[in-house]
Amino acid sequence: MRSSWRRRIMYSGITLACLLAGGAAWAGYEYYQLSPSRHFRQVPVLASGGTTNSTASGSSSNTTGNTPANASATPVRQTKSTASPAPTGGTPVTSETFNVLLIGSDIRGPNTPGHSDSMMLVHVNVSAGRYDILSLPRDARVYMKGYGFTKLTSVQYMAQASQGITPGIQAAIATVAQLTGVPINYYMETDYWGLQDVVNALGGINMNVPFNVTLTHPWYSQDQGITIPAGVHFFNGRMVTEVVHERYSLANGDYGRQQLQENALLGIVKAALLPTNLTKLPALVKAFPHFLIGTNMNISDLLSLGLAVKHFRSSDVQYYQVPGKSVVAYDDILRAYNDEISLDMQALQQIVQAHFKN
Repeated sequence: MRSSWRRRIMYSGITLACLLAGGAAWAGYEYYQLSPSRHFRQVPVLASGGTTNSTASGSSSNTTGNTPANASATPVRQTKSTASPAPTGGTPVTSETFNVLLIGSDIRGPNTPGHSDSMMLVHVNVSAGRYDILSLPRDARVYMKGYGFTKLTSVQYMAQASQGITPGIQAAIATVAQLTGVPINYYMETDYWGLQDVVNALGGINMNVPFNVTLTHPWYSQDQGITIPAGVHFFNGRMVTEVVHERYSLANGDYGRQQLQENALLGIVKAALLPTNLTKLPALVKAFPHFLIGTNMNISDLLSLGLAVKHFRSSDVQYYQVPGKSVVAYDDILRAYNDEISLDMQALQQIVQAHFKN
């Protein structure tokens, strides 16, 4: 009887050892498969970078001041059911780098079109651990196929209003690829609630505010008139969304807001890599799609990207802005003259060739 019991213990121990060994081998295999240099060896192409368009063609323009204020509205949270399917691209390509378009939408209700209120194009070099970020002004003058010249922010809205949520995202992606000449492999689009949720899930972030910011067009009316002095602040999700939304009180307008958005992004990454949050990262990554309106990145892509940034340093990020001038130009969608930003296309191409083509 005792011998039989000993055999059971031995067999149970062997079985447990096999399970542990098998689990370790599986985990090792999964880790190997998710290794960024391996996982992102072949990437999709949502839009190929074609010949850049001219922002001056067919326009009448002169120097102008600030753009008109946006009409305020009570925010209504977009429900999960309205999240858009991911646009699909062409044949995957093999590369050591890839490009991600980050879109912030001002969508305010379920199944309603939204403007692309902010756009950042991120060039990721996983082997070098380098991230080049190019901010594009929302009011940049661009050519929209089928419509004519208009603001970059209007492209998604017009396509969504006439064709649906996903075609609107596709139009925005295609326009950025055409404008910059950079192929787009992935995209992530969020709204203000998604941004709030990410920051709150991390327990808040430290954000550097490089200049005084007065909230003139807040997302929440009770925040009207609040001034945040220059300096490093600890913000919850709500205040982060308010700060990165502001542009009218800033000396450099949308260019100043781009700086705020960059600093918020850095704050989020740094918070995610804090020792107190590291154990939460797998769960956060898996929950990340719920913070987005849409993306073509799956959970494996996000986990692999998380592995790529685990040793992140601020010096790994290089940030660029495209110079431009304020003009009054004819908007083919509005059928009227409008305040827009005419980009310096030569400067844009210098940035692209130096930092987004390797």
